[in-house]
Amino acid sequence: MKMQGRVLSVASECVPLIKTGGLADVVGALPGALAGVGWDMRVLMPAYRALRALAADWPEVWREDGLWGGVGVVRMGVVAGITVLLLDAPHLFDREGGPYSGPQGDWEDNAQRFAALSWVAARMAREGFGGWRPDVLHAHDWQGGLAPAYLAYGGAAGVKTVITIHNIAFQGWAAASMLGELRLPASEFHPGALEYYGGLSSLKAGMVTADRITTVSPTYAAELARAEYGMGLQGVITARADVVSGILNGVDTGVWSPETDGDVLNYSVKSMKGKAAARAALCAEFGLDVPGPLAIVVSRMTDQKGIDLIPMVLPDFIAAGGGLAILGSGDPALEAAMRGLHQRFPGRVGLRVGYDEALSHRMFAGADAVLVPSRFEPCGLTQMYGLRYGALPVVAAVGGLADTVIHASPAAMAAGVATGITFHPTDAIAFAQALRQLVQLYGDQKGWGQVQKNAMKHPVGWETSAAAYAALYQGLLP
Repeated sequence: MKMQGRVLSVASECVPLIKTGGLADVVGALPGALAGVGWDMRVLMPAYRALRALAADWPEVWREDGLWGGVGVVRMGVVAGITVLLLDAPHLFDREGGPYSGPQGDWEDNAQRFAALSWVAARMAREGFGGWRPDVLHAHDWQGGLAPAYLAYGGAAGVKTVITIHNIAFQGWAAASMLGELRLPASEFHPGALEYYGGLSSLKAGMVTADRITTVSPTYAAELARAEYGMGLQGVITARADVVSGILNGVDTGVWSPETDGDVLNYSVKSMKGKAAARAALCAEFGLDVPGPLAIVVSRMTDQKGIDLIPMVLPDFIAAGGGLAILGSGDPALEAAMRGLHQRFPGRVGLRVGYDEALSHRMFAGADAVLVPSRFEPCGLTQMYGLRYGALPVVAAVGGLADTVIHASPAAMAAGVATGITFHPTDAIAFAQALRQLVQLYGDQKGWGQVQKNAMKHPVGWETSAAAYAALYQGLLP
């Protein structure tokens, strides 16, 4: 295939190297998806402690002296088909803990750490390395937000820039006094550029300087112009509305496939016998006996995810014959609430606190439905896994949830296109109504089977998304 162009992707996470959330899945999936439409993407990310040994024998392709207190070396290698550039700066990234925090909480120098990543990204994009120079620099979230700014203020040299907002709630805030330390021009410290409520935001810096702004679903892109979703940055979204777009994420349909998944009893749209066996196995694993629809929750336990609504709606769902298996961790109060439900409804509510990837696959395979009552959801992958495995999504109609699930309205049922149940607003009344509809649909064997098959056939892979990103990049080239 003829090469269309080159993209340098800068991010803090990338599957299969390191992951704390959906950002890593996207960053890891895009290079392969884009290769299929002629784009060469390389991923620049920090060499955290767990990754330094991996890159030890990789060739050095860039060296940066004076990188916020030390030297940074970029080494290049290939992991799972992805060309990876690891920024090895031990004084910034060789630490015990996760990408953003250690045993005592968030690293106090996170602003400098990810400014360094962005600085190197901008320099490598501007000058090229090893005979390779990108046409586009694609930054992800606040951690890469300063890369478009450094290019814009230091001379872009023809390199175009894109920033993707995976979750606008995380903004990379820093004090105004750090303007000089972060190598940003004082002349740009005003509300129309870098100033952000008296301080700095690396996410805003990227948003005001990038050539294009994307989010991870069309509905989320529209929501961000509203104060209840934009979280202080809605003015920037509105001011730059002509360059804002939403492109849905996808899932790896090779990993998430009920036909080939090595963690589950396999089945397909043509033969659903394995689905019934997987349900029985899941009930046995969680000690459940559920006469009605068996729902699952696989989620971080936070108010954003609407987990606090579950205790309000579950008693009626249980009374109607439903059951629930829960996998997740997070807010201690919400974990305690889930334990309370498990104790209150033995045999109908199962709980595993923590996360287990293989168990999550078994849960999607065995479930009749997956509950995603999020108050906001930029894209969401959980509902896509549910669609793939015929676990009908019951979701709040926000962000990517609204864009991926077709509500089982009378019109959608008559047209034979429904794939799940959506509800709005995200409150206990609407959620309870959605669960009542789920129970009713489950009792309609023919209708349930049709919606389940629709869900499993619904496209959730990266093909459409990759084409949209390719078109976006192409539109930036001369």
